[in-house]
Amino acid sequence: MTATTDAAPAAPPRTGSQARALGLSGVLLAVFVVPSSISGTAVALPAIGADTHASDAALQWVVNAFNVAFACFTLAWGSLADITGRVRAFALGAGIYALASLGSALALGVHTLDAARALAGLGGAAIFSCGSAILAGMYEGPARARAFALFGTVAGLGVSFGPTLSGALVQALDWRWVFALHAAALAVVLALVPALARAAAERRRAATRIDVPGIALFVLAMFLLTCAIVQGSQWGWASAGVLALFAGAAAALAVFAAVERRRHDPMLDLGLLADRRFLGLCLVPVAGSFGFVTLLTYLPSYLTVVGGRSSGAAGLIMVLLTAPMLVCPLLAARLVARGVPALTIIYASLVCLVVGDAALTLFGPRVPVAAVAVPMLVTGAGMALAAGLVDGRALELVAPEKAGMAAGFLNTLRLGSEAVAVAFYAALLTSLAGGTDPAAYDAAFHTVLWVLAGVCLALLVLIAALLRRGR
Repeated sequence: MTATTDAAPAAPPRTGSQARALGLSGVLLAVFVVPSSISGTAVALPAIGADTHASDAALQWVVNAFNVAFACFTLAWGSLADITGRVRAFALGAGIYALASLGSALALGVHTLDAARALAGLGGAAIFSCGSAILAGMYEGPARARAFALFGTVAGLGVSFGPTLSGALVQALDWRWVFALHAAALAVVLALVPALARAAAERRRAATRIDVPGIALFVLAMFLLTCAIVQGSQWGWASAGVLALFAGAAAALAVFAAVERRRHDPMLDLGLLADRRFLGLCLVPVAGSFGFVTLLTYLPSYLTVVGGRSSGAAGLIMVLLTAPMLVCPLLAARLVARGVPALTIIYASLVCLVVGDAALTLFGPRVPVAAVAVPMLVTGAGMALAAGLVDGRALELVAPEKAGMAAGFLNTLRLGSEAVAVAFYAALLTSLAGGTDPAAYDAAFHTVLWVLAGVCLALLVLIAALLRRGR
């Protein structure tokens, strides 16, 4: 009997390892599609506009509808997944995304396309929330670190190479093929769901009812907030409509918090936010939104307007910013496996964002690319080192049955902060530049870089304080 107790556990069957590998492949493929759709759809807008004769406002909602739906439902999907099962919710989201992408490819007009993109955002929210929660339950220890490193790498690659892939499809075939490819990829993901179901360790919150009032209030709050951010640049940030949207969002969030405190089974357990370590880790992607995503969005414009470079040349230079996504997430996982504290790497990523953004002020009309290559790589490393790593560490702090809720909150902050950061950058640059004069644009760009570095530094101080007090 003693010999039986002390014996090493039997190795998992080969079929179990194969199921995990196939399941992981399905999650990663879906995770690649979502951010590549976010970053790549904008490239197809001119072709969509020419084909559908859409107005500028309707055309812009091809992108905005996806982002708004994604932001509104990410937390709701995470909470629902904890109750109904994460694999089931992930599969439902992937199915919705596939159908929406097929509908986008077959859309007869821009308004139909807008609706299909909103539906795709609903499915994408499920993929991100449930995908990271599934990985948290499917792996442990160094294997979990590697899985989340792959998660971060693939998501970063989707953001970075989405525009290139979409541009190639639009140029070689037609804009509809961008969405058709998304539908085909999600069909492959759905085919891998049975393997994922065999490999994933499902933990449900038993005897828990769905928090319908909480979901409705949070979706309303996020809808009002994201619409305010989207419309701010068009209506004016001080316009009555935008101010009313911000006020409505604040009121809805206040009512949401009051309702959640009284719910026995809330959509968002506010106790999660009382854990300062969890809250601090959730703020790390916010720094990435300001320090990296803004540059990923607007640096090409600077290179063309001020640097006088072609779009193709600007795209090649941007590889310096995105290349660290190929290496750094897996490097971070290896360093953790060798004993380097995860928080040390996370702090290093935040420092890279601050230093990189400040050093990018070396950019100028006649500055050679070699002079800014290191700052661009450092800035990219600031985003890439924490990609995936912060997700895994944050979910480790949460009870397994609430991993979906926690992942939903983390990804809501991630995408919401991206929308805020990009809108903030655009508004500040427009107010400082006052037009497209290259000299004024150059001066405004440098000022904005210092502001972004300051925001990242402030977040670094805040995150360090939260993590220190949390311990």
